[in-house]
Amino acid sequence: MKVCKLDTENPRDVNQFIQFPFELYKNCEQWVPPLISDMKLVMNRHKHPFYQHSEADFFIAKSENDVLGRIAVLHNHNYCQYHNVQTAFFYFYEVIEDKQVSDALLDAIVDWCKQRQLNRIIGTKGFLRSSGMGILIKGFEFTPAIGIPYNFAYYPSFLEAWGFEKLLDQFSGYLDAQSYKKLPERLHEIADKVKQRGSFWIKSFKNANEMRQWIPYVKKVQEIAFSDNPNYYPSTDAEFGLIANSMIQIARPRMIKLVMKGDEVAGFVISYPNISNGLKKSRGRLFPLGWLHLLWDKRFTKVVDFNGVGLLPQYQGLGANAMLYVELEKTIRQFGFERGEFVQVNENNFKSKSDWDNIGIIYHKIHRTYQYLL
Repeated sequence: MKVCKLDTENPRDVNQFIQFPFELYKNCEQWVPPLISDMKLVMNRHKHPFYQHSEADFFIAKSENDVLGRIAVLHNHNYCQYHNVQTAFFYFYEVIEDKQVSDALLDAIVDWCKQRQLNRIIGTKGFLRSSGMGILIKGFEFTPAIGIPYNFAYYPSFLEAWGFEKLLDQFSGYLDAQSYKKLPERLHEIADKVKQRGSFWIKSFKNANEMRQWIPYVKKVQEIAFSDNPNYYPSTDAEFGLIANSMIQIARPRMIKLVMKGDEVAGFVISYPNISNGLKKSRGRLFPLGWLHLLWDKRFTKVVDFNGVGLLPQYQGLGANAMLYVELEKTIRQFGFERGEFVQVNENNFKSKSDWDNIGIIYHKIHRTYQYLL
């Protein structure tokens, strides 16, 4: 077995890295493949906006004929500058059930970090701020929300045995449609009073073009709303544009809602159909027929992912948060969803967790972000 740093200009190397999890998870019902076009973009140093300010490398472990594991290591200069740290991320960690293979991959990224005088590695954490975080440690029996990592149960033990320790946990939960009909009446009353006073109102969208016009405003609100989150760092305009366009491709415009204070954006609800089944059927390829599976699932899926609920600090406690959760209920009912998945709240985000507890969200998945101090 040997570990090789890949040449991202070499199509064979790129394909080896991308195709490995398709083989690893071929008998796993829960795993959802990424779009191969998205993976090729991530590995394209000329086109992905991450490489305008930062660096990354990709490694595979292989025997004579077979790929046994893979990993990416990133030095995000913008993150390090924002937090005043010298930290690397690891991502795309996938490995057969062989600890020696895992150890070799981790050894490789530690050497990479030492060469750059970095003193900590955290992960999994990806190329964009929207990338799903962490190693799954609970909820292996469930299909992931869109963009959220899935892995086998032996991954945490491999990392911990090597020397990685817990940094923080991210909780995901769900509500079924019947449960959400029990949303406390008090929240409806508060939301109604806020609307009657004219303090806040809800903006929805008619089409994708209208959504794109509002990208700069949502970017500004997100930066303020999430600035205290330990995982936060500012996205460049190109990065946020990529995040927004990816979301717009999946979303149905009427499911994206803004909480407005007059003409100003005060908060947002980002939700979109869970198209996991379509991605599985497409095998990660849009052509020739993969796009049909995605369109079908986008229209007929019974699961909705809530992957962004935020409110500017100055408007919290004024009733607008009640409007947010009432809008979540409306989304589930209006589009006939049977289940809503609430994605990755930080264990230290006590306010959001309290809100989730109040509306009866059932926690069913935990993703753990690990760290290793060099």
